[in-house]
Amino acid sequence: MEGKKDFRKKYFFFDIDGTIAIGMPRYIPESTKYALNKLKENGHFISVATGRMYTMTKPFCDEFGIKNMVTDGGFGTVLNGKVDIKPLDKQMMIDIVDVFEEKGIPWAICLADERVWHTKTKKFYDIMKKETQNYMDTVIDPNLDIRKVKDVFKGFACINLEEEAQLEALKNVTYTRYRPNYIIIEPDDKSLGIRKVMDLMGIEDQDVVVFGDNTNDIKMFRPEWTSIAMGNAVEELKKIADFVTKDADDGGIEHACRHFGWID
Repeated sequence: MEGKKDFRKKYFFFDIDGTIAIGMPRYIPESTKYALNKLKENGHFISVATGRMYTMTKPFCDEFGIKNMVTDGGFGTVLNGKVDIKPLDKQMMIDIVDVFEEKGIPWAICLADERVWHTKTKKFYDIMKKETQNYMDTVIDPNLDIRKVKDVFKGFACINLEEEAQLEALKNVTYTRYRPNYIIIEPDDKSLGIRKVMDLMGIEDQDVVVFGDNTNDIKMFRPEWTSIAMGNAVEELKKIADFVTKDADDGGIEHACRHFGWID
């Protein structure tokens, strides 16, 4: 740890899946728990920065004593107990759902920041039941009309890699792919939420540290912040990182924190 004379508080933003948490079901390695606790003991600020919805992030953070959050791919923030979540761009969703309808692609949307997706067909449910093991509740409504709903917080489409490459309309959509057979339409710029926290707390760029492992972390690996890629990260992220640490399941977070002298 830095000496008290030259101590400078750092503000850490950790991706969850593949960075803090590993395995199925997700768990935090003991070395990571140690590192996070030492960072807090040493006076640093700890937050997650995740693509997960707030409703899926809160139980995880509650279990591990993490109070600050950037959620929903940068569209959600939790600071001092105040929760603020923005929905997706409505016109973007209308435009892409029209394309899905035209091409017969099963789709669903979340109408609130909750573990419920709404779809028009049982086909979507049947596909996603195999893919996700029912981690969301399903509402099938044949009359679901994207134009009549108030807000959309996430979208889903059953589309494989080949179909994705041929679908020109996806160029106008912010989305992420975690599995071969579907995409999630969601915000993809965690830096937006981090910037909001910075503005609220008066944080300087030089004091921000971000950890990540996947393509949805690329936009938060900004040159003005210290960016650390896990050893298990995708190559695109490693190429732009300030430092590549060990794998998440091999003490990667602890290793990086010791390397920079944030913990001892």
